[in-house]
Amino acid sequence: MIAPLASIKFGTDGWRAVIARDYTFENVERVAQAYADYLLKDGNSEPFAVIGYDRRFLSEMFAQRAAEVIAGNGLRVSLFDEAAPTPLISWAVKELNAQGGVVITASHNPPDFNGFKIKAPWGGSASPATTAAVEKLVDAQKPKRSEIREKQSESLAPAIASYRAQIASYIDLDRLRKANATIIVDPMHGSAGNWVESFLTGGELKVETIRGYRDPLFGGVNPEPIDKNLAALKQRVLDNKALVGLATDGDADRVGAVNELGETMTMHDVVPLILLHLVRERKMTGGVVRTFSQSVLLRRMATALNLKLYETPIGFKYVADLMLNDDILIGAEESGGIGVKGHIPERDGILNSILFLEAIITAGKSPTEMLGALHKEFGEFHFGRTDLRLEMEAGQRLLEKLMESPPSNFAGLNVVDVETTDGTKLLFADDSWILFRQSGTEPMLRIYAEAIEVPKMRALLKTGEALAFG
Repeated sequence: MIAPLASIKFGTDGWRAVIARDYTFENVERVAQAYADYLLKDGNSEPFAVIGYDRRFLSEMFAQRAAEVIAGNGLRVSLFDEAAPTPLISWAVKELNAQGGVVITASHNPPDFNGFKIKAPWGGSASPATTAAVEKLVDAQKPKRSEIREKQSESLAPAIASYRAQIASYIDLDRLRKANATIIVDPMHGSAGNWVESFLTGGELKVETIRGYRDPLFGGVNPEPIDKNLAALKQRVLDNKALVGLATDGDADRVGAVNELGETMTMHDVVPLILLHLVRERKMTGGVVRTFSQSVLLRRMATALNLKLYETPIGFKYVADLMLNDDILIGAEESGGIGVKGHIPERDGILNSILFLEAIITAGKSPTEMLGALHKEFGEFHFGRTDLRLEMEAGQRLLEKLMESPPSNFAGLNVVDVETTDGTKLLFADDSWILFRQSGTEPMLRIYAEAIEVPKMRALLKTGEALAFG
């Protein structure tokens, strides 16, 4: 009996699945054929796609197979010949005027996953309409393949050079290199490799990269720059008395940070500090986009700094859409994806790592001192998150129950409102909140909480976990 073909569903950012279970060469061919059909439907006279990949197990082989299928449909392809950061691949799509791009990556997901991200011509994540259209085209035609004999990466050299030039023009690198400080960079064995360090060497600044080599198992942790995965970075910051530790995720589109005390900084710390730097030091203007799980601080800061605030569902594609159509200064996700004015509408962990360092060096303070000043001016909030392994159906049932019959009291706090933009969020009178959201890419229920005191934040998370497993 022949096993039925796996169902292909695009989540928050691409199609992802477990390698050798649903993520197989056969299924990559099916998705690549659907994407080729989508590009050809637009009637492009000379369709062209850029294809890249991360450092996961067999990513280069999956990328080669996707390139063969896309080329087999008559499209011209440029295929990276080594693992590359997703923002670089996105930049190449825009810089080379490609009709689109593919990145073989599962981003921050566990090591046994891989994925298929689609990039739009403007250098950002494909819109929900695009991924929905591709999804509908799966199995519309049998995959066609064409052997790729010639080297396909030579055409990418100008885009790689211009990406480096873009970052060098966006950041005051000379100022950073002159700083008398030590920083630690942690790409978490992902495709950022030595990219961040390469921009910062050549001066007094001491830069050390850890976990910079390829390891498809990512050292036994998920390549997501959150506290539970950053033990190595936290320890190295303390050992070297570093000013800051800078981390990127598996495909280098997200950023994380560790302060001088060896404590992980959440995006509810990092993003507001970058925003303040852009407005007060760089004198930049524009709107502020926060996704549904981002901090109350951004709302307060936008009001105080007279900046227009936008709120979107979780997923950077929603931020990118606003960046394409409005004057946006910064857009950010809780998970570490940040987009800034003057760059492509895309998350870029490399640029934003260096931009955060610029904010620190310019302030002349430690990250802890900067955050203390920020809280003093705009209010103190502390964020926490817990990820619970829960099948999607069970997580969805919990969300529906909370939406239909929300509690009047939660962890000793009176619930004053419920929001359901993306998941179910309970709001409390002091601006504290808790959000329950089922992941769109894996069987994971995520619980987020923010409160004015750390014990209150932890109590919210603990009560949320008990509810999920109750």
